[in-house]
Amino acid sequence: MKIMFFFLKQQVHYKAMLLALLLVSFTLSSRPVMSLVPNQCNDHCGTIQIPFPFHLNISCPSISTAFHLSCLNSTTLYLHIGFKTYRVLDFFSDGVLVDFPGTTGCRQYNDLNAFGFTKNDHFGISGDNVLGLYDCEDSSLCKAACETNDLPGCDGNNGGSLGCCYPLSDHSIWHFGDGFSFFSKFGCRGFTSWVVSRGTNTGKRGVKLEWAIPRNISDRICANNADMVNATTIEAGVRCLCKDGFVGDGFAKGAGCIKSCIKEGQEAYGKECDRPNHSHKKLVIFAGVLAPIFILVSFFLFLCILKRPVKPGSFQLDQARYNSTLSFRKGCRTRLFSYGELDEATRAFEDSQMLVNDKNGTIHAGILSDGSHIAVQKVQCETERDLIDVLSRIELISSVVHRNLARLVGCCIESGSTVLVVYEYPANGTLEKHLQYSKGQKFVLDWYKRLRIATEIASILAYMQYEIAPPIFHHGLKSSDYVFLDVDFSVKVSGFALLSLGCGDGHNNYENDVYDFGLLLLEIISGTKYTDMPTVALEKIKSGKLEEIVDPSLYYHEQPITRREQIEIVADIATRCLLFGADDKIGMIDVAKALVYIAKEGNKKGPEFEETFSNSSLLQMISMSPDSIHVP
Repeated sequence: MKIMFFFLKQQVHYKAMLLALLLVSFTLSSRPVMSLVPNQCNDHCGTIQIPFPFHLNISCPSISTAFHLSCLNSTTLYLHIGFKTYRVLDFFSDGVLVDFPGTTGCRQYNDLNAFGFTKNDHFGISGDNVLGLYDCEDSSLCKAACETNDLPGCDGNNGGSLGCCYPLSDHSIWHFGDGFSFFSKFGCRGFTSWVVSRGTNTGKRGVKLEWAIPRNISDRICANNADMVNATTIEAGVRCLCKDGFVGDGFAKGAGCIKSCIKEGQEAYGKECDRPNHSHKKLVIFAGVLAPIFILVSFFLFLCILKRPVKPGSFQLDQARYNSTLSFRKGCRTRLFSYGELDEATRAFEDSQMLVNDKNGTIHAGILSDGSHIAVQKVQCETERDLIDVLSRIELISSVVHRNLARLVGCCIESGSTVLVVYEYPANGTLEKHLQYSKGQKFVLDWYKRLRIATEIASILAYMQYEIAPPIFHHGLKSSDYVFLDVDFSVKVSGFALLSLGCGDGHNNYENDVYDFGLLLLEIISGTKYTDMPTVALEKIKSGKLEEIVDPSLYYHEQPITRREQIEIVADIATRCLLFGADDKIGMIDVAKALVYIAKEGNKKGPEFEETFSNSSLLQMISMSPDSIHVP
């Protein structure tokens, strides 16, 4: 063992091979997911199975009468809390989704006082709910980032434009224990709600109530192989949760916890996990033959290492690579690629496949063996600190789910120093492709599409900076490199500086994201880009000749007056980004709110930008300081 440990510490070239073996072992040990377990009485209402601790039959084992339900006409399930009755829509492991009480027919908004419940010892309003608020007088509570969720209407179709969006997971205004009537303080007159489960951006209409059991009556309620966990919204409330390697409801009176495992590539439970695989005997024979060979080869390599000089500092870097294995597996929550797969997909990373080569690393386009298109970001790490930072940033981006963030497909680590992150490569290519001419033909983007694209880019940048901890910045936004469009022209942004901040030049001063977005807005308006575009654009705006920089394919003079005013407002926002973005006088959240407001309200300027610099004329600021614009 001492020989092997020393070998692991010293031999860099063989570390990659051992790392790959470890990655495989971690992959096989990932925890399977099991659906909610029915209660012991197998209660059901129509096609709805009822999980523990909820029950219909009062003689069914449970932990409190608070979880007693009623079933009407064998089709509709109801939960009773106090004097209120709520129709049950769905169950979660930690909660129940209910409809708005007294709802008949399709109503987009409900009275703030109608829900009639805040919390008790067993139920509380979950922080997973996202609210749509109606006709609010004070818009300061509205969160632009949450509007990027897919939130269906009561008829199942798209919910359309929200008047004001507020996620209850944001605790800056609303706090656990507050009811929905709290929002009447902001002049709001109605609301609707969706539950958006963690790790998704798709909402399901209704109000999610978290459930729990009071801690003072929770002795011996958890089954073996289960832990007691605190509730989020219910003070002094707890639930039971099965430990890793076990599944079930976790309660002694319920299904308890049964062992779970992966057997021959399939999920297995209980006694199945203790039975040997069909290939077990073959494996034992194979291992018996291979083990002596492996020992001899290891001993030979050890002798070679003893004769080989070791460079100063190599132990620290190599040890960091070894210790980073678990972090890398944790960070890369999706597919683990081999270097050979990505090398083949990108044609050995040849230059013709390169999309980007900048501070954030190189990005190559590729096609996997199944025909799917990918973009591979490659980052070189030279020190222990670099590698640790890279792995933490991979873990961070793996946890982010947003419809305008390019999906992270998988990861790869090669020789302990090269990290590769694999993203989806949307079918419609880059934004630049659709803004510029190609073979004499125009990929026409009308103004509506351009405004939506700008709004979606601003929303994802704001989300990454204000909703993620620690915040994530892009530091290199370009239409030609990182902004992609899918088949319905929805934005997919990739290449965030999650990796390069910890590697190489990670401590350099990067361009400000707000300034970069201002340049991108000008490009969206003009349909092109050139070196002195900021200076030229500001001069045209100052002299009242905005139409001279507007993309000719938009036919500015033929647009209705409201559309021309809208273009002017967006140009105004771009100007503010260029003048003040680099000095942090305006933030990405302000820009996103303004664009969302314009997209909804037509030619009206958002209140955030009306108030910003209200004592100064924008044109006056340009004319007073035409050379003060920050150009990185």
